[in-house]
Amino acid sequence: MTDSEPPEGIRRYSPDAEHNFPDGKLNQVLAYVDADEEITAYLEAQNVNAVDRKGYNDHGTKHIDIVRNRALCLYDLLKAGDVDFNGARQQELAEEDEAVIVALAAILHDVGHVVHRDRHAYYSIPLAADLLDRVLPEFYDVGDVVRVKGEVLHAILCHHRAETPLTTEAGVIRVADALDMERGRSRIPYEQGGRGINTLSSQAINRVSLHEGESRPVLVEIEMTNAAGVYQVDNLLKAKLESSGLEDLVRIVAVNTNENRQQLVERIEL
Repeated sequence: MTDSEPPEGIRRYSPDAEHNFPDGKLNQVLAYVDADEEITAYLEAQNVNAVDRKGYNDHGTKHIDIVRNRALCLYDLLKAGDVDFNGARQQELAEEDEAVIVALAAILHDVGHVVHRDRHAYYSIPLAADLLDRVLPEFYDVGDVVRVKGEVLHAILCHHRAETPLTTEAGVIRVADALDMERGRSRIPYEQGGRGINTLSSQAINRVSLHEGESRPVLVEIEMTNAAGVYQVDNLLKAKLESSGLEDLVRIVAVNTNENRQQLVERIEL
C-alpha cells in the first residue's frame, strides 16, 4: 500500500497534508496564529527543556505541526461519522468553532514545557490563557471568547493522562498527541546518543496513517520495523486512547513490516 494508491474507498492522510476546511473562521485563525511571533517563539523554546535538558523526543514546532494535522484529520473523520462534538455544542457555539477549538488546543498544548517538562500540562494553562486572551478577540465577541477559551484550555489540560476529557474535542487532542510517534520525532535525542525506550521505540515506527474506517469512523494504521515499536503502541497510544472518550470510535492496527520470519511481533490490534 502506498501513498499514491490507497485502498479503494479509503481516504489517506499525510502528516504534512494541507487541509482546506470549508469554514473560513478556522482558516483565518490558523493564518493569524501561524504569523504570530510570540506563539512561534513559544513553539521553538518549548523544546529546550524536553529535548536538550531531559533527552525526550521532539516537543517543538514539528511535533506541533504533526499533532495539529492529525487532530484535524481525526476531527474530519469523526465528523464524517456523525460523531457529536459536545464541547462547542454545549457552549452554544457555532459548528465551525469545533475545529477552531481543536486546532488551537493542538497548537498550544505543550507551551508549558518552557517552564518544566514535569507537569507541563498544568503550566500550559496560564501561558495558553494569556495567548488566547490576545488571539480570540480578533474573531469573537466577549461571551464567545470566554466559551472558546474554556474549551481550548480544557482540551490542553486533558492531553495529560491524569485528567479525563469531558468533550470530544479534548479526546481528539489527547489521541492526536500520541499519534506523533514516527522515527522522525526521536531524531534529535537519537543523534545525541539517547537510547532510552521512548527513543528506541519511536525509531521503530516507520509510518502512521489515518483512514476512514469500516466498523468505526477512524482506522489508524501503524507500520513498525521491529518489536520495540510495541512500546509506542501499547504503553503510550493505548494509554491515551483509554478514557479519551474515543475508545469505541478509533480502531488501531500495528503491523511489523520487517521481513524477518522470526520477528517477535507481526501484528497487534487495539
